[in-house]
Amino acid sequence: MTLEQLKDIKEKTDAGLLPKPADTVYVNNHIHTTYSFSPYSPTKALYMAWQNGLKTAGIMDHDSVGGAKEFLAAAEVIGMPVTCGVECRVDMSKTVLCGKRINNPDQISVAYVAMHGIPHQNIDAVQEFFAPYREKRNARNRKMCANITALVAPYGLSLDFDADVLPISNYALGGSVTERHILFALTKKITARYKTPEEVIAFLRDEMKLSLSDKVKGQILAGRDTPDFYEYDILGALKSNMVEKIYVDATDECPDVRDFIEMVHQNGGIAAYAYLGDVGDSVTGDKKAQKFEDDYLDLLVKVLRELKFDAITYMPTRNTLAQLQRLMKLCKENGFFEISGEDINSPRQSFICRALDDPNFGHLIDATYTLIHYENAASLDLEKAKADFSHIFAK
Repeated sequence: MTLEQLKDIKEKTDAGLLPKPADTVYVNNHIHTTYSFSPYSPTKALYMAWQNGLKTAGIMDHDSVGGAKEFLAAAEVIGMPVTCGVECRVDMSKTVLCGKRINNPDQISVAYVAMHGIPHQNIDAVQEFFAPYREKRNARNRKMCANITALVAPYGLSLDFDADVLPISNYALGGSVTERHILFALTKKITARYKTPEEVIAFLRDEMKLSLSDKVKGQILAGRDTPDFYEYDILGALKSNMVEKIYVDATDECPDVRDFIEMVHQNGGIAAYAYLGDVGDSVTGDKKAQKFEDDYLDLLVKVLRELKFDAITYMPTRNTLAQLQRLMKLCKENGFFEISGEDINSPRQSFICRALDDPNFGHLIDATYTLIHYENAASLDLEKAKADFSHIFAK
């Protein structure tokens, strides 16, 4: 979808020629685009947010803000308040958390973090900071492609990073290439060979020996009726079964946590730690049982304070109420700004977080508007905004 197409849709909507989107109170600060992995361009992401009734939306890509300017332009067309952020993995090995599984299912001593509220005049500087890390990430991506080829070669399949993976990414435009891109490229190889959902399931189950739940098999079989979901459902099956078989540890592509925080603060952003929490019986059913930060949450919060993180971000649908009540209490006691957003990178995911209906999480809607007000103010006068919104920054 282009900005011109969006403008045409908005004009027709305003003129009553198209139905108006639902009017809700919902917000979402964590929408991925094609600049990391997503079916949505920045313009289409904003369109989808608007059509689903969101009051605000936030772009959040991995290691890239390459789509931020387009996202802002789309927001201007629609007239929606938005916020810009970036997500990355940082090296925590030079802290007391070294050797711990933090919030990364695949690797110890590495944590997912986010920069929120990027002042618009500093988008280019943030993009430049991540450029060498995107390049280093591709060196590891090539190794993972080789690992996949070794696994699927017995079935007559192969994967070439330059020919199969890069073309389905926005790397040439400043986007990042993720593990999902690699597995999506494999998905396309599979669907090119096996023409029906039944053939795909037989290949995954009987030849590759992947474990497929009845739910996943049902989703793939429904591919005839839901073509927009079909390849993403196959990707989901591959991701849940294959990442640990092909994964190569991230090293040089992960900035040291202190370098990340320094960059965030130099550019006027809000440094946020992304809470995951232990997974037992997954609330959303999308994660296997695994231990993360909950056993040492008090220590983690202490380290985050010492490192000068400003905020903790979390997703209300992904944890139990007891987990989040504990986390929210620690945030209040330690002065952390609370930010939330539901991670959107697949067409099956809803843009609406119904958990925000729970009074326990009503403050997250208010926090979103505070975040947007800060970002807009900082885009006009950074030093004044820092002073006016000093309560959201590390003390």
